[in-house]
Amino acid sequence: MAQTQTQSLPIDRSGPFDPPDALEAFRAAGPISPLHFPNGHVGWLVTNHGLARQVLADPRFSARQELRHFPLPVARATEPVPPAPPGMFIRMDEPIHGRYRRLLTGQFTVRRMNQLTPRIQQITDDRLEEMALAGPPVDLVQAFALPIPSLVICELLGVPYAEREQFQHTTSKIVRLDSTVQELTASMAELNAYLDELISRKRGKPSDDMLSGLIESGELSQEELRNMALLLLAAGHETTANMLSLGTFALLQHPDQLAVLTSEPDVIENAVEELLRYLSIIHIGPTRAALEDVELGGVQVKEGDTVVISTPVTNRDPEHFASPETLDLHHVVSGHLAFGHGVHQCLGQQLARIEMRVGYASLFRRFPTLRLAIPANEVPLKTDMAIYGVHKLPVTW
Repeated sequence: MAQTQTQSLPIDRSGPFDPPDALEAFRAAGPISPLHFPNGHVGWLVTNHGLARQVLADPRFSARQELRHFPLPVARATEPVPPAPPGMFIRMDEPIHGRYRRLLTGQFTVRRMNQLTPRIQQITDDRLEEMALAGPPVDLVQAFALPIPSLVICELLGVPYAEREQFQHTTSKIVRLDSTVQELTASMAELNAYLDELISRKRGKPSDDMLSGLIESGELSQEELRNMALLLLAAGHETTANMLSLGTFALLQHPDQLAVLTSEPDVIENAVEELLRYLSIIHIGPTRAALEDVELGGVQVKEGDTVVISTPVTNRDPEHFASPETLDLHHVVSGHLAFGHGVHQCLGQQLARIEMRVGYASLFRRFPTLRLAIPANEVPLKTDMAIYGVHKLPVTW
C-alpha cells in the first residue's frame, strides 16, 4: 500500500470549506497512513470513513488523554500529559466515562430537546430583532452565531448570561492552538475559580437548572462538578457558534443551495446534516491510543500508537458519500462523523441540531437579502483554533 508521512497534521484548508490538499493526498495513499508527531512519536492517520467508525467503536482504542499524543506543533504537544481530572469524562474510558455520562443523558434526550425548541426560537428571534434595530453591517458571529448557543447553554446549566464574558474570553484562549503553556494554565485557573464560585452560589440557592440538579444528586465532588460544568459550557457554545457562522458563510457562497433552503422549508433537517458533513469543524481529531496490537486497514497498529481520525476527509469519503465534494442540501446524509461515533458520540448533538435548524431558517427568513459585507477571501478563518470556523463574518442586507 502506498503511504505518505508528514511532520504534523495539515490543517490549513485549501479553501474556507474544503480539507487541506495534503489530507487529500493522504487519502489517495490509502485508508491509514503513518503520521509523525511533533514530539517524535510515530502514529497513524485514518482517512477512510468505515475505518474511522471502526476505531471509534472499538474499546481497544482509548480516549484517555495521558495515552495520546497531540498531532500539531503547539506548546502543549511536548509536555507530559497527566490523566484527565475527575469529571472530564470525554477523556476517559469505560466504566468511568459511562458513570459520568449517565448523570447527564436524561437532560439531552430528543424529547427534552424538542421541548426546548420554542425557547430556542424565542432566543433566536430576539437576536434577529436586535440585528434589525442595529442595522447593517454587523458581525454575524457576535450578533447572532455566538449569542444563541451561549444563551441556551447558560439557561440549561444555570449560568447567568450577564457573566458570559467571564467564560467566553477564557474558553477562547484554551482552544487557541498558539496559546503558551503559561497562558493555558492561567486561563484554566481563571475558569476554575469562576466555576467554583458559581457552584458555591448554587449550593446556597439552587434553582431549576442542570447544575443545581447535579449538585443535589449528591454523587459528585466539587472538582467533578466543576469539570463537568466546564465541558458542558465550552462544548455547548463553541461548536454550535462556529457551525452557525461558517454554515451561513457556506450558504452565502453557494447561492443555489441557499435558494433551496429558502424555497423548501422541509429541507432544513437534511440541510443541517449536510452542512455538518461538508464543513467538519472538528478538524484535528478525534484521536485514540491503541491499548494492544491491532490490525487496522491492512497495517499493524502497535500498543501505545496514537491514531488520529481526519474528520474533514472521512466526511468526504467517496466510498461512503455520493458526490462528497459538493454541498447539496438534498443529499441524504447517513453516518457522518461530525458528532463522533461510539460511546463518546456528542452528548449534546440533538441540542446542536435544533439550534442550527432554528438558526439558519430564521436568519434567512428575516433577512432574505443577507450577503457578505467584505470580499469572501478577507473573511478571517479559524485555522489557529482547535475548533474550525470564522473569527468574524461581516454581513449586510
